[in-house]
Amino acid sequence: MLSLEGEGWRLVLDPERQPYAVLIGGADWAAELQLEEALALMRGLHRLQVQHAALADGLMAEEAISLELETPITPEQAAASGAGLSGAGVLWLELVGDRQRWSLRFVLTPEVAVRGVEGGWSELAAPAFAAALAAALPEALPQLCRGRSGVAHETGGVAVSDQQY
Repeated sequence: MLSLEGEGWRLVLDPERQPYAVLIGGADWAAELQLEEALALMRGLHRLQVQHAALADGLMAEEAISLELETPITPEQAAASGAGLSGAGVLWLELVGDRQRWSLRFVLTPEVAVRGVEGGWSELAAPAFAAALAAALPEALPQLCRGRSGVAHETGGVAVSDQQY
């Protein structure tokens, strides 16, 4: 188990807690995610950070920007998790900020009859959480995938299969 936290954020990766092996949290909330949901969050957050970095220099000091991203979590990804279709749905992300600071909100809207999740991180917590997620999740994938027969996961540059271990 890996547990990381800072002011206003928390990240726990625990392979023993399948299918909800990833816990994320903010100042006053926490939620468990399936691996595919956490990977979608990591990828989506990375895309928003890249877009923000590309636009930030063009903003005046008093200007703010809002970037949104909606990405599907497909039934194929969820089925590969070994947890049926429970991870299928849509993840919506919003990054709001100026040239130097930004906050993040997200809404996970799953298929019918499965829990949904909504949360966010402040300008102080969002960049630290994003960095922790980007560093820890790809590194922990082999352990998180253990026991999930024949499952291969790609993290946007790193492909991991539990059959290698």
